[in-house]
Amino acid sequence: VMGNSSEFQKAVKLVIDTVSFDKDSTVQVFEATIRVLGSLLSAHIIITDTKQPFGDMTIKDYDNELLHLAHDLAVRLLPAFENTKTGIPYPRVNLKKGVPPDSHNETCTAGAGSLLVEFGILSRLLGDSTFEWVARRAVKALWSLRSNNTGLLGNVVNIQTGHWVGKQSGLGAGSDSFYEYLLKSYILFGEKEDLEMFNAAYRNIQNHLRRGREACNEGEGDPPLYVNVNMYTGQLMNTWIDSLQAFFPGLQVLIGDVEDAICLHAFYYAIWKRYGALPERYNWQLQAPDVPFYPLRPELVESTYLLYQATKNPFYLHVGMDILQSLEKYTKAKCGYATLHHVVEKTKEDRMESFFLSETCKYLYLLFDEENPVHKSGNKFMFTTEGHIVSVDERFRNSLWEDILPGEEDSAEKTKPTELKAANFSSNCNRVPDERRYLLPLKSNYMRQIDRMVGLI
Repeated sequence: VMGNSSEFQKAVKLVIDTVSFDKDSTVQVFEATIRVLGSLLSAHIIITDTKQPFGDMTIKDYDNELLHLAHDLAVRLLPAFENTKTGIPYPRVNLKKGVPPDSHNETCTAGAGSLLVEFGILSRLLGDSTFEWVARRAVKALWSLRSNNTGLLGNVVNIQTGHWVGKQSGLGAGSDSFYEYLLKSYILFGEKEDLEMFNAAYRNIQNHLRRGREACNEGEGDPPLYVNVNMYTGQLMNTWIDSLQAFFPGLQVLIGDVEDAICLHAFYYAIWKRYGALPERYNWQLQAPDVPFYPLRPELVESTYLLYQATKNPFYLHVGMDILQSLEKYTKAKCGYATLHHVVEKTKEDRMESFFLSETCKYLYLLFDEENPVHKSGNKFMFTTEGHIVSVDERFRNSLWEDILPGEEDSAEKTKPTELKAANFSSNCNRVPDERRYLLPLKSNYMRQIDRMVGLI
């Protein structure tokens, strides 16, 4: 992203020379997929891109080593998908021995249902349907378990019985990237069923999770907020939201629901302004953190970046500057940046997650780098849930194995996809008119309302 080819080449050679997955080590299937598999695939795609938009990132005598490493890792993750009655994978697997004998039968929706982008890319690069097939089977299995009444999914499921252990339906931890990957899988692979699932899920989210006034920037009532509800009844389950939910405005930008994105983003930004960070859980009724640590998460920055790309409103540059200054002031340590143990007391932990570099820093950098190749017309890129860059490429849209995906054997004619649009608005292109571009994205009375809601004023 920074165009530093010598450092990129050095890092790739280091991985090729030193990384081996032949280890007696138990890993989380989800984290290994989005962090490790995703980065290997992204780097491989960048190296082999004939256009080289970021500068010369080619590697001398490169022989698809990163792709082979990715393949090796994915094969070691496959046992997680075996011996489960539902097709939903075990949450952990040992890279040498397979699923540990004492393994849990419970997994979260996001962990089991957010593997399709990486596994699908790998399948399409290798011409081997296995990986996409198991990931897609898991998504369909989760989707089939949604509530008949609300259409919502819970957050923890038993992989053998299909019984929901966690009945909370929300947009944060345990659920977030499931929704993100339904849409991103469609963007990348063009499979209509992914879009249909996403549209149905988005409609159900708007119907059951969204509270507050109908429109973001007009009318009376409370600011829009997405709450945690019981998946079967739609009844409120608690009065907290978590920091992972701050990704959702960015997802709304991708589907064109920019107005709604503006409101939810403003709510999270108000919390940031109050503490100089986002607490892991914030209780909107008590106006206080429920879980006070901040592990340098990227979600608010990601949504800020995507909203700036969509609106070009300078307000989002100010938000980015604010976030940057807070990180410098409160989290900078002697060697890197530290997780905040407590957002009020600003105490630090001796820990810096890998997503700080792969996402938080990357989205901040891209927010301010107007001339970056990522933004140039003719280059189409998508970010994985871990911030890895993947080109939206024709070769990923050619499915070689439509006949073997479960449930599609007989469908010679694929159903026409429902139009990609936000469920609660009639049109979604150019939602922010030019005359508002240099005003605050939210009317000032609504901004003040949100500030009051989080105890800023």
